[in-house]
Amino acid sequence: MKTDYSNLSKADDLSTMGEKILYRFFEILPGALAWFTLVFALLFSWLVPFWVAFFIIAFDLYWLFRVLYLSVHQIASYRKLKANSAVNWLKRLKKEKSREWRKIHHLVILPVANEEKAVVRDAISSLVTVLYPKERMTIVLAIEEKGGEKTRKAAGELKKEFGKIFYDFSVSIHPSGIAGEQAGKGANVNWALAKIRDEVLPKIGGPAENVMASIFDIDTKPYPHYFSRLTWVFLSTEDPLKKSYQPIPVYNNNIWDSSVVARIIATSSTFWQMMQQERTEQLVTFSSHSMPLKTLLETGYPSNVVSDDSRIFWRAYFKNSGAYHVVPLHYPVSLDAVMAPSLPKTMINQYKQQRRWSWGVENVPYVFFNFLMNPASKKISASEKISHSLTMLEGFWSWATCSILTFCLGWLPLLLGGDEFSSTLISYNLPRITSQIMTMAMIGMIISAAISWLILPPKPAKYGQWRSMSMILQWVLLPVTLIFFGSIPAIESQTRMMIKKPLGFWVTDKLRKK
Repeated sequence: MKTDYSNLSKADDLSTMGEKILYRFFEILPGALAWFTLVFALLFSWLVPFWVAFFIIAFDLYWLFRVLYLSVHQIASYRKLKANSAVNWLKRLKKEKSREWRKIHHLVILPVANEEKAVVRDAISSLVTVLYPKERMTIVLAIEEKGGEKTRKAAGELKKEFGKIFYDFSVSIHPSGIAGEQAGKGANVNWALAKIRDEVLPKIGGPAENVMASIFDIDTKPYPHYFSRLTWVFLSTEDPLKKSYQPIPVYNNNIWDSSVVARIIATSSTFWQMMQQERTEQLVTFSSHSMPLKTLLETGYPSNVVSDDSRIFWRAYFKNSGAYHVVPLHYPVSLDAVMAPSLPKTMINQYKQQRRWSWGVENVPYVFFNFLMNPASKKISASEKISHSLTMLEGFWSWATCSILTFCLGWLPLLLGGDEFSSTLISYNLPRITSQIMTMAMIGMIISAAISWLILPPKPAKYGQWRSMSMILQWVLLPVTLIFFGSIPAIESQTRMMIKKPLGFWVTDKLRKK
């Protein structure tokens, strides 16, 4: 039986023992590297503390230069975001691309799990307020059958309320229990594509290459000129059908209402995506994103993985033998920070969200295996394969280990090295050197604090000056959040993949304060 390389989700999907062993090796690799690093950091701090001390200094210097490097990208990305946000992109389209832009139709797919009607209504209302002609926008509300009568009723009411505003408003109902699916956003969107191809696209009337599909998480609220900016970039990009288009996700919907930990994690995620917009060779689709409908229909949306938002990029990448890339929009969409009725529940939900995001490690075996075995990858150069592979592996290794190594490892040789190491000059100087390096690295935190303040929405009247102060002071908790809501969930995800205990798709609760 011919292997469907594009649709792999795990080693057991393969038919031959040799292929299964190779895929399992790649499934084990990220977690093995993370655990090897942490275990040997402990072991060597006891056995050869002198050499570990030098490694710690070298690692902290690496961390410092990494922080400075990323901070430069963060500032550059913020400046582009600010500049693009000030442009009236619809006016510019009408002036400079008066013929081309009128051909482009925007299709927005909104997958719904079990969210309340108010949350879904907020998302649709935000689409009404964007500065783009609604007669060139179609909405597909993709709901789950398991949501029951309540969800179907809410969808019908929303269609009645908003249907006449847009060119078309359709509702797709994804059945439960389809064999081979991973229940979640990916399976829902994949099911909706059949309705889009058979019913929605004929209504639009134009060719699929003139339709831009935006797959939005249900809490996504695009900024006013999102679709105009997207249209401009699409029309200005070479070979635009072989591109995905990635906005910057900012978690501003409820940022003033959320807890300090949720704010730090949400803002850190925004900053990482801002930095990635400057490193286009590493950019993949994340959360809410857009791509040509023609490409989406030809590629097929992944229905059997949790990390569907990044997997769709890799599927398109291999389908086009590497001639597929993500174009940064340098323009924001707003989403929810994690929030729950109580702080403990918020902390639990935050951990689960980070664990789900870190389950993106499932793309490592998929990409590595396809590089070696997929005939479509033969046209991809060896240097590009190596670059992508090392970037992915280093990224997930850093996610799992760097925070722990940076904020905990420096003390291990002093604690475990014994009297012989304690009497050395390097033992005396180690905490001083590492402290100085980490103090210099705080420039990254200061830059993050400053930019986080600049991108905040207006403060609600119900909050006083203390709330504003907390938005700055919160950054002192960054080391703790990086460990407990960064490294630890990443280690859990990688360990789960090692021992074949996969994660399911966990839907983050959407809560609105009144």
